[in-house]
Amino acid sequence: MRAGREREALLSVKAQMEEKLLEGFPVIVEFPVTWGDMDAMRHVNNVTYFRYFENARIVYFDRIKMWEFMEKTGIGPILASTQCRFRAPLSHPDVVSIGASVSDIGRDRLTMKYIVASHRLSKIAAEGDGVLVTYDYRNNRKVPVPDELKRNILDLEATSR
Repeated sequence: MRAGREREALLSVKAQMEEKLLEGFPVIVEFPVTWGDMDAMRHVNNVTYFRYFENARIVYFDRIKMWEFMEKTGIGPILASTQCRFRAPLSHPDVVSIGASVSDIGRDRLTMKYIVASHRLSKIAAEGDGVLVTYDYRNNRKVPVPDELKRNILDLEATSR
């Protein structure tokens, strides 16, 4: 009985720590670290982090109804650049929580920031960002960020404050 309570208390502390690490990110997704994610150096290969970012970005777009907006207008995001800063090596077995947030909305682009938190390590494993340009896919040119998208982003971001 006592071991059960200790485990429960430990899980509660761990959940609180992870919540603190991911504070300010309105979108958080979880993925297991798989054996196949690792490389010859026995840690998660750097390419995998960009997949984590991409998956969080797609969930973010789901939440702001990006796909419906694109279907209606032909305007959507195109990734202009992305980067990652590795802070701690990940390895199997583990679970990671990936947070995504828009940190800046410019005239024709937005900056999305990401964080990868390791459940096993209870700390940040990586941080990154991506610049996404709003692009008119029907006319093949960049365009200003539409007001409807700005509102949807700001509404979602308000949920994390």
